[in-house]
Amino acid sequence: MGSTDTPGPASRLTYPEVGATRRWPLPSGYRHLRVRTHVGHGRATFEAAGRAVLDWRMHRAVGVSIHAADPVATPGRPVVVGLGVGRLRLRAPCEVVWTVAEETRTGFAYGTLPGHPERGEESFVVTLEPDGSVVLTVTAFSRPASWFSRAGGPLVPFFQRAYARRCGRVLRTWAVG
Repeated sequence: MGSTDTPGPASRLTYPEVGATRRWPLPSGYRHLRVRTHVGHGRATFEAAGRAVLDWRMHRAVGVSIHAADPVATPGRPVVVGLGVGRLRLRAPCEVVWTVAEETRTGFAYGTLPGHPERGEESFVVTLEPDGSVVLTVTAFSRPASWFSRAGGPLVPFFQRAYARRCGRVLRTWAVG
């Protein structure tokens, strides 16, 4: 078990603060997001939740499409997140920038690539707390990179927060169900 936060050599990430979702405070000049959701209790729940995050099941269950280069989140590897349906599907190219698989923390972060409507990074980390609680923390920093994300103005953070909360609810179902 371990962690890594080195972007791949061909990285074309659209922001300089690579790996910044691993620490606090987040970089200035961006909108910040941190949503913590209790998803269950105990080691078995932690392990199930961690697997669902790393192998993209949580994301797919939330209702986004995932086109990943690998079956599990792998640093330096691309992933395209698809939001919406049909011709209205928005493609958001990303690269996994770090992963963690430790005794009490499992998860990853991806950063934006050219063509993503935002610039920044988002992490999804499951922790096993000292009291046995299992928590998903979604942390992000972002700013608009396209005309339509700028036009979305105050709605963009609302949708990002709603997405993070939905991730927690879905993960609770996967981990406990």
